[in-house]
Amino acid sequence: MAISPDSGEHWANEGAWEVAPGIHRIPLPLPMDGLKAINVYVVQGDDGLTLIDGGWAIPVARELLDKCLRSIGSGFGDIKRFLVTHIHRDHFTLATVLGHEYGADVALGLPEKPGLDLLHAAGRGELEGGNPFSAVLRSAGAGAVADAWDLGRRVEDLPDPIDWAYPDIWLEGDMTFDIGSRSIDAVHTPGHTPGHYVYADQADGLLFAGDHVLPTITPSIGFTIPPEPDPLGHFMRSLTRVRALPDLRILPAHGPVAPSSHARVDELLTHHEHRLVQCLASLSSRDGSTSVAVAGDLGWTRHERSYEELDLFNKGMAAMETKAHLDLLVVRGQATETATDEGVVYRAVEVSS
Repeated sequence: MAISPDSGEHWANEGAWEVAPGIHRIPLPLPMDGLKAINVYVVQGDDGLTLIDGGWAIPVARELLDKCLRSIGSGFGDIKRFLVTHIHRDHFTLATVLGHEYGADVALGLPEKPGLDLLHAAGRGELEGGNPFSAVLRSAGAGAVADAWDLGRRVEDLPDPIDWAYPDIWLEGDMTFDIGSRSIDAVHTPGHTPGHYVYADQADGLLFAGDHVLPTITPSIGFTIPPEPDPLGHFMRSLTRVRALPDLRILPAHGPVAPSSHARVDELLTHHEHRLVQCLASLSSRDGSTSVAVAGDLGWTRHERSYEELDLFNKGMAAMETKAHLDLLVVRGQATETATDEGVVYRAVEVSS
């Protein structure tokens, strides 16, 4: 499943791969074990290039993007705009750095502004505790993980304001961008982050899906600042919005190009409904559970690893994602929540026969 049809090679292999006339996919490396690369999409227009996402602002990614653009007869100076899908650093930071240097506009969803505000405060040392995820981790019952994340922070890990500059264009609601002969719809799809957008070229049957619809993995839910109420509910409703569009070819941020947005959306909705059933079963097995306790009853990654097998970072991610599922059970009336000093405690609602 890792082979992408546009290249005939592993999807993360270096190159500027043509996915449609005038559109190239450029995988850029990521310095992490889980995700090998991010796909940046280059759309050629009459006034220059539009890039969907920008990559992570690290030297190796910048150098490879420059090399791949040159291979198709372009360069950084030809970039007119970046349409960023969401605020996460592997999508946003290289876009904002290059946009500032070369005068290209950067567009980002307006609901990401509170997160950018917090990152700027953290970079100035004004955020209490130094870790913007501390509060949500503690509410998930992951106080030990929050402490470790705080202690593990170094000065060089603090957000650099250059990497997190505010965008030139705030996206509000649904919008349309005309790029040469193409009309690309920016569709607000909150869930993975509050301001996530997908970009749909309906005439050519293409969905620049960001992290909303990934072909081989499920995007993280709950890994956002400030914490959002009911992020999983937002994500699933956003999936139904994409399902209401025509069936489009998926151009994902991570993974190979895939043939059907409808088929993958159906799989993602089924996955999360199954996960909700598992969470409710865990709650029903005991009188009161934190998100961490429920996470300990679940399998993680496609290899179904236990929570205790995860590294420190992924334990935090798992705790926050479990909390998102439990919060949706509360919204659906299937669970209750009580705030305690050890985190939010959830209980299954007994169904009378």
